[in-house]
Amino acid sequence: MTTASVPASFGRLAVIGNGIIGHGVTQVSATAGVPVTMIGRSRDSLAKALERMRASLADFVAHGLVEAGEVDAIIARVSTSTSLEDAADADFVIEAVTEDLPLKLDIFERLDAICSPLAVLGSSSGQPASALVAKVKTRERVIATHFWYPPQLIPLVEVCGGPETAPEVIAWACDAIRVTGKEPVVIDREIPGFIGNRLQFAMLREAWALWAAGVASADAIDAVVRNSFGRRVAVTGPIESADVGGLYTMYHFGKSLIPDLDTSAEPPKAIADLVADGANGLANGRGVYDWSKRDGEGLIKARMDELFRWLKYDRERRQ
Repeated sequence: MTTASVPASFGRLAVIGNGIIGHGVTQVSATAGVPVTMIGRSRDSLAKALERMRASLADFVAHGLVEAGEVDAIIARVSTSTSLEDAADADFVIEAVTEDLPLKLDIFERLDAICSPLAVLGSSSGQPASALVAKVKTRERVIATHFWYPPQLIPLVEVCGGPETAPEVIAWACDAIRVTGKEPVVIDREIPGFIGNRLQFAMLREAWALWAAGVASADAIDAVVRNSFGRRVAVTGPIESADVGGLYTMYHFGKSLIPDLDTSAEPPKAIADLVADGANGLANGRGVYDWSKRDGEGLIKARMDELFRWLKYDRERRQ
């Protein structure tokens, strides 16, 4: 798309941040043939990000999604820098720094001055575009582009403009995201958490509430999700599933059940107590589950293998 207010083409991406989202977005774009400038705080962190990219690409090779001979070429499309000024020649900039709003505001203020007036400025965080423009003059080019973790494997990118974002910027950003092989979904109105996190936490609230109330064990609750609607939702989303199941039936079932669902404004006290006691889940071995008695690494590998399987399916479907 070529207009007076967006780049004529998508020739270069700049990614601000080299953490778990930043280096993943960089990998996705470089794999798609787009040159990327990855900007981080230190040369050491940038070097580690490139190492993580190589390790991730090795997994793609092992799953037959990247040829071994392509890895060096992909890495060669990535240039690294510790200077924000090196985003100046990018057509599309994606901020992927830690969730520190003052830092983000400063970054967008500087990008607004550094980059071409036509460059599109995106944020991969869950922050709405309107929260990022307080210090920006050309607010019409700021947009939320929410990548899901891990961006190398999850196709979704939630795209949401703010009240001042130009419609052509939203359309251009979606086209650019498709170039990288991702699936943009446009959200028509800003709302906290966008769509995915709202749905994810609605289910998590009910799951935690059932566990905290002693309705069933965590094992049982997780097994119900995995072995029932979890099998369907990758093919039919919740609204599709309700239509397929029969809207009349689902509506009346909803009238009966929805009033009994959890509506707590905070997570259950049992979860708060675990966190207050230092529990951090798999990261330190203590959560709702006792991870010293579970194969956490095996579980993560199984999940990654399943995501690779879906990635293969997506690629075959597009061909």
